[in-house]
Amino acid sequence: MKQVISISLGASKDDYQFETEFLGQQFMVRRIGTDGSRDIAAQKLLEYDKQADAIGLGNIKFPHTISPGYLTKKHDDKIKTLGKRIQTPVTTGAALRDVSFEWALRFVEHKFGNYFKNAKVLFLSGMTSYRIAKVMAEYTDNLTFADPIIENDISKLIHSLKGLETYARGAHEVLEWLPGKRLTSSVVPLQKWNQYVLKKAMQKATIIVVPNYNFYKYLKDTSIEELGGKIIITSSAYDDRVEFLKARGVDVIIDTTPKILERVVAPNVIEALILAALEKKSDMIHPDDLLEIISMQKMDPRVVYPSGQEKRVNRFAFVIHPLSKEFLKKDKAIDFISGFTPPVFLDAVEKVVAYAPPWVYSKVTGIKSPTGAEAEGWLITVGGTPKQMLAHSPEFTYKRLLQAARMAKRMGAQIMGLGAFTKVVGDAGVTVAKKADIPITTGNSYSASGALWAGADAVRRMGLIKIEPGRKIAAKTMVLGASGAIGSVCCRLLAKAFDEVILAGRNTAKLLALQQSILDETPGVKLKITTKPDRYLPEMDVIVTATSGAGKKILDITKVKPGCIITDVARPLDLSPEDVAKRPDVLVIESGEIELPGNPEMKSIGLPRKVAYACLAETIVLALEGRYEIFTVGRDIEWEKVREIYKMGLKHGMKLAAISGVNGVFSDEDILRVRDLALIARKNAEQQTEQAEQTGIRAGGEA
Repeated sequence: MKQVISISLGASKDDYQFETEFLGQQFMVRRIGTDGSRDIAAQKLLEYDKQADAIGLGNIKFPHTISPGYLTKKHDDKIKTLGKRIQTPVTTGAALRDVSFEWALRFVEHKFGNYFKNAKVLFLSGMTSYRIAKVMAEYTDNLTFADPIIENDISKLIHSLKGLETYARGAHEVLEWLPGKRLTSSVVPLQKWNQYVLKKAMQKATIIVVPNYNFYKYLKDTSIEELGGKIIITSSAYDDRVEFLKARGVDVIIDTTPKILERVVAPNVIEALILAALEKKSDMIHPDDLLEIISMQKMDPRVVYPSGQEKRVNRFAFVIHPLSKEFLKKDKAIDFISGFTPPVFLDAVEKVVAYAPPWVYSKVTGIKSPTGAEAEGWLITVGGTPKQMLAHSPEFTYKRLLQAARMAKRMGAQIMGLGAFTKVVGDAGVTVAKKADIPITTGNSYSASGALWAGADAVRRMGLIKIEPGRKIAAKTMVLGASGAIGSVCCRLLAKAFDEVILAGRNTAKLLALQQSILDETPGVKLKITTKPDRYLPEMDVIVTATSGAGKKILDITKVKPGCIITDVARPLDLSPEDVAKRPDVLVIESGEIELPGNPEMKSIGLPRKVAYACLAETIVLALEGRYEIFTVGRDIEWEKVREIYKMGLKHGMKLAAISGVNGVFSDEDILRVRDLALIARKNAEQQTEQAEQTGIRAGGEA
């Protein structure tokens, strides 16, 4: 049986001894702690020389991966001098450590997909964890290094890999000799300020990289406020460290050292096992050899969930904007001032705010799918109202949306959605998606799905249209804005469900092309096109309004058939509260809002708690699914994507929210009231028709 000895500068109370099998050979593994005594460690090295098959040196502080040359050379000289006196292969585990750092990150990124994309990563020692930083830089630009604070008591964070390299190769060496260092480190106010800066950096980070050496020293004075919900990357996460992190609310621990034995051991032990098994010295082992062994033995990095449940939080951003200048009054200061100023004040504010850079309106948290996936994000506001967006060229809005995309990426978002009028301007998101450094979606696929979902629910609850399973609905429908992005998809889906669909819009050529396309997909459906929808309103059972008229009047509701269901998808709404009030016998619903899974928390967006607009819900669904891609942009939506996002939404617990109108959520009693009024109106209309016919007959007879 071969023997591997680990001589550690760590505590002797943590010593262990066990037998194991590795690479088909039997081993006795023993740890000997020296409680920090290098003299005892040297004695033990000499004692076990020729007795052990390989010796590992543990709890050794590795030299900085990037540092002034003389420091690296001095360390190398010490290791070489020690190696000359020992015939047994000796290793610190440095080679395996270097390989496993990169392997661990690439393995996790491959296994989970986009795990580190745009993540905000804080390195407590970039000098020590430079190899991790170089790999992480391939997935995110949001890197922060705390070396100046921790090493030199300087209240500064480094925010780029290039900055770290400059610090390591130049500034760091100078700072070590600054005469004021001892003085500044002893000043209590400065210490507290540095502690404050470091804790704030931890709170903002998504991932924190903690060196193995001095693990507890790096994390002293931390609490759930700093570490709660974080991902910690470290090496050799022993049980006591896992418990320490668990008590502070850490979600995930990525241990770059693979666990191949019955207990967690340091890289020096694993590398010593490899040397003993292959009967080679450390300088004879190439990184490729280690990679081959790692692959062959499936020495994957450990991903530990301290709570016992797998957890992953994906991140999104969504752009909103004021739908009218009245929305600006939601700001208390503007509302107060507008109360005693002329109307022109609000007009001026509307123009000024349109030029403002984007800002964060609200953080969104608590979204949790039944699959276990979680999402959090930010609602980012651009200040332009639809009126202001139309008053400028599309490039005016593109510029602000690209600013929002850069902001979203810096905050760690992995996908960004466009809401309301921002997805209508110009080419409907195509240009923004091409130029942004983050995937963009307009949410129109789920908006179309939600609109028809809500419409179908309303039809069922109203009970005025007979629905037979497996057969098309014998009713007439019309889509206003049929050639638009959402409208065209609504037309395609309605054609599969209803006997007759009328396509209404302003561009005859586009309507004709859409009509032919739908007939190719759904032969036999009755289709009509019109640029004058009012003439068909009295016949329609269901109407979908999906225009981009920015609040312009698009239909005369007084001509609509009693009991008609109107789904208003447009934002701003096509129908005003005043229009809706004219027809209490017509059910007007504001498209299909979606109830989010979990316990979401965010500032009000004008909807009930847990409810979001379908376009926002699409962004959230894609985040939960880990689909960081350009999903819906442009004015042509693929109905296959509408179906796909609908299915993905169901998978992640999305539900159709209680359908609502201009006055809030419709209860069953509200819908029953509309139905009763519609039946009365229809009966009155029939009586009037009969009376008119009888009057005509009598008049004809008298004639």
